[in-house]
Amino acid sequence: MKSSRLFVLLGMGAFLVVAISGAFRHTQASPSLDEKFVLVVHGGAGNWKDESPQQLDADKAAINKAAETGYKILAGGGSSLDAVEATLRVMEDSGLFDAGRGAYYDRDGVPELDSAIMNGRTLSAGSVAAVKHIANPISLARLVMEKTPHVMIVGEGAEQFAKSQGIELVSPFYFYNEHYWKLYQEVKAKEKNKSAHLAGNERKVYGTVGAVALDQAGNLAAGTSTGGTPYKMTGRVGDSPIIGAGTYANNDSCGISGTGEGEFYIRNTVASDICARVRYLHVSLQQAADDVVMKELVAQKGEGGIIGLDPQGHVATPFNSNGMLRATVRSDGQITVRVFADSSAR
Repeated sequence: MKSSRLFVLLGMGAFLVVAISGAFRHTQASPSLDEKFVLVVHGGAGNWKDESPQQLDADKAAINKAAETGYKILAGGGSSLDAVEATLRVMEDSGLFDAGRGAYYDRDGVPELDSAIMNGRTLSAGSVAAVKHIANPISLARLVMEKTPHVMIVGEGAEQFAKSQGIELVSPFYFYNEHYWKLYQEVKAKEKNKSAHLAGNERKVYGTVGAVALDQAGNLAAGTSTGGTPYKMTGRVGDSPIIGAGTYANNDSCGISGTGEGEFYIRNTVASDICARVRYLHVSLQQAADDVVMKELVAQKGEGGIIGLDPQGHVATPFNSNGMLRATVRSDGQITVRVFADSSAR
């Protein structure tokens, strides 16, 4: 009797050792970064190989400055929402990207701007679309989120709301950009010999800007701002201001900002799809993002990329174009700026 009890005890002990060992191996296989805070920024995907070295250097300097701005907010204990907004205001003001002061012209020769921001803690969101007199659409999008019961306001209604909030409307001449004005004139001239769709896609650099942040309280936020595609139809709205398409954040899964051919991002609800895969399929952010951007969009010939960030601080920046300008900064303060593929991305 005693020997049989001893055998049972020994067997249970062996089982416990195996169970503990198995649990240890599982923990080791899925390490958590446990970052205090992280900020990821993008300046658009597309054919970056056509950019001149001088232009590329200027763009890199601008996104570095934007990342520094957001980093200071996060390092000081500020919210991910504040970091995203401030980071994107720098990008909008630079005049170097397809956002704010550097936005592309539509067929009427006027920039129309779209933007969105989302709070991953509360799932509240705000966006504006087709605005023509707003210097910083990302800030107006945040006001929509915080000061109205709505998610999206467009056109004149958005600008009326801006005035009610004390935002000064700017002249369309504020957005004058010599480089993009010349591009507009070139594309307009070519329209006589090409379809409108082809004419509007002459320059395949999608200079949309976006940011995703994880703050010290563990909250995610995402934001995106754009002027859309070159020579777009007046009133066209892309994916950037559409929650779930080009912008999404949820503390239970991830934060995403997209850049590329917006119609594909809308049809595939790219941003929310990636986060849903993380949440419900329990796959890594990297796998979810790769499956959507590198497989599904590629199969549909939808060009672009995303920046993504999960609650543990893991970053994913897949793109299927030849480049995507992006920057990452963590709590150590080191800003990494990249344009082309690099397997050493953190």
